[in-house]
Amino acid sequence: MPEVQLITDPDDERLGDYRALTDLELRTKWEPPNGLFIAEGELVLRRALRAGYAPRSYLVDVKRADQLDDVPGDAPVYAATPQVLEQATGFHVHRGVLASFHRLPLLAADDVLATARRVAILEDVNNHTNIGAVFRGAAALGIDAVLLSPSCADPLYRRSVRVSMGEVFAVPYARLEPWPDGLARVREAGFTVLALTPADDAVPMQRLDAAQRARPALLLGAEGPGLSRHALAASDVPVRLPMRRGVDSLNVAAAAAVAFWELGRDDDL
Repeated sequence: MPEVQLITDPDDERLGDYRALTDLELRTKWEPPNGLFIAEGELVLRRALRAGYAPRSYLVDVKRADQLDDVPGDAPVYAATPQVLEQATGFHVHRGVLASFHRLPLLAADDVLATARRVAILEDVNNHTNIGAVFRGAAALGIDAVLLSPSCADPLYRRSVRVSMGEVFAVPYARLEPWPDGLARVREAGFTVLALTPADDAVPMQRLDAAQRARPALLLGAEGPGLSRHALAASDVPVRLPMRRGVDSLNVAAAAAVAFWELGRDDDL
């Protein structure tokens, strides 16, 4: 590991990647165009390293600098007091470790589909917490890839990465365009597009037949509005999670996790 560089000024130009991390609009305009993302916490940054992402720099609480003694490469390590960290980033960095990484080239949807058996497809899910939670559930419950409509939030935004506990690095993903016409490519790749909806006439998920379960592509909509009518029309089978006590729906990440488990419950683990 290179020598730790002490930072005492929150306006130090070396901290440019970490400036105003709580400003979503600013970060959205800065990170993807510049090919970077921010990982928060030691566990997450180590998962990014294992997944092949190259670090640009590390920023740590001065008391925790020795935690990164074994990280490979020569990316600079900056250390600062908690006060300087908070002034530079805009929040209290309670995990004490941040890292800036180079993004990898975004995969093509066709390439993702070619190596997957089960996929999740998200339409207009623009809440970063939900994106991260869906990826964590996908990694844990046997989903091989995630496809995103053009309006979905960035899976590599700091909050998404943090909520996923770094599992966004473990699940291949791609943008599916045009939308929703791109769903035809999913079907052409041999998948059955299952649209998750609370509609009464939808098929209960546990009643799907073997053919529908063979290569499922589970289509999920945003919190509140759910799937658009165009996406529903482009799907093969509307499916629902049976509910009790008059509850009509779950948070999209919770519903996804239940549905992922149902689709994979016959797997040999």
